Amino acid sequence: MLRFRDAFTTPVFVGAPFRPSEKRVNWRRMQSAALAVMALIFVGSAALAASGGNDKASIIEVLIRWAPLLLWGFLFNLLISILSMALGTALGVPLGIMQMSPLWPLAKAARFVTQVFRNAPWLVMLFICVMLLPFQFRVFGFLIPFPDWVKAVVGFALPAMANVSEIVRGAVRSVPTGQWESSESLGFSRIQSMLQIILPQCIKRMLPPWMNLYSLITMATVTASVVGVNEMLTITSQVHAAEGSRPELMAPLYSFALLCFFVYSYPIGKWTEYLERKYQVKD
Repeated sequence: MLRFRDAFTTPVFVGAPFRPSEKRVNWRRMQSAALAVMALIFVGSAALAASGGNDKASIIEVLIRWAPLLLWGFLFNLLISILSMALGTALGVPLGIMQMSPLWPLAKAARFVTQVFRNAPWLVMLFICVMLLPFQFRVFGFLIPFPDWVKAVVGFALPAMANVSEIVRGAVRSVPTGQWESSESLGFSRIQSMLQIILPQCIKRMLPPWMNLYSLITMATVTASVVGVNEMLTITSQVHAAEGSRPELMAPLYSFALLCFFVYSYPIGKWTEYLERKYQVKD
């Protein structure tokens, strides 16, 4: 017979515990489906071109003819993304450190700047930088041009700065407090502890989200075509116009652009997943 005191010590099984579904997304099937859709686009476009007559260049010939120019535009997208991420990282790391400053005015100001640029639409920031920044600067009597693509770099660097700031803040906060206490016991100042002890431990924590942010910026560089930057999407539309705006060429040309970004960004995503598993922080 179960006594009253045993009710607090005897385990009672009320059924299997609830567990979330452990199904994972089959990425290989998704990749195969994406490639199949692209193949259907090419086949359909080729059939449409064949029905229009044989006096025009085929889709393959058009792609081969314009591939060097399109790839040059793609490299320009990569240049914008690399410069934007470099500038955003250079500004975001000290901004993230300032968010944790013991001086509350500095911390409040850094947090305000981070939240403003982190939550602002990227396209709006791009428009602001391209439309409001001057086209040239006068320094010691010399005119220094400030082209649109450099403005685009600044426009993408501002949200990158805010996101890097949050990445740095989160990584530093994830370091156990015992590291701070140990560094203080060894006579390190707060700045020395941050630069020599804390930040080196945060590199492996920051690397996966940093790479993910870089992939997002790379894919977002196509929006620079809206403000007149001569990148891959702009060149693709120009190539389409140069070929007579043939409707059967639109899907293959833009699919070629999609393929370039996919081939570049997909390995970065897989590498990010590998680093997340390798540098997984265990409590």
